Amino acid sequence: MAQKIVSKNKKAYHDYHIDQTLEAGIVLSGPEVKSLRAGKVNLRDGYALLKDGEVFLFNVHISTYSFATHINQEPLRVRKLLLHRREIRKLIGKLHEKGIALIPLKIYFIENGKAKVELALARGKKLYDKRAALKEKDSNREMERTMRRDD
Repeated sequence: MAQKIVSKNKKAYHDYHIDQTLEAGIVLSGPEVKSLRAGKVNLRDGYALLKDGEVFLFNVHISTYSFATHINQEPLRVRKLLLHRREIRKLIGKLHEKGIALIPLKIYFIENGKAKVELALARGKKLYDKRAALKEKDSNREMERTMRRDD
């Protein structure tokens, strides 16, 4: 399936250990969809929570669409996510564990034009985990550099 990625949360991979991912639909108004297509979205501080058996997305900034007339929404409003009931039931059990968060990794459009959010069940990294990941990344980059020089 082809997808047009609108925005990625690169910081999430640095701050969290990603355990599991799932795809969810998102309830948007017309001007918000236009802003998404223009790429005016920020996922950095976003997170999702369960409330009354439904999943909601918080702190995702979708800029107002400048050409909209009177229907512009607040950029940081709470947005409902669309998941099947069985997926929500699975999430309920996993989110009650200590240290587990539900965070958005990316927003994209699928072939039929619908916006989707990739959510991740993630555990926060400790500072020493972040340092180890950076050290490993640097060593891999250096190894690739030396391999290219040898060719």
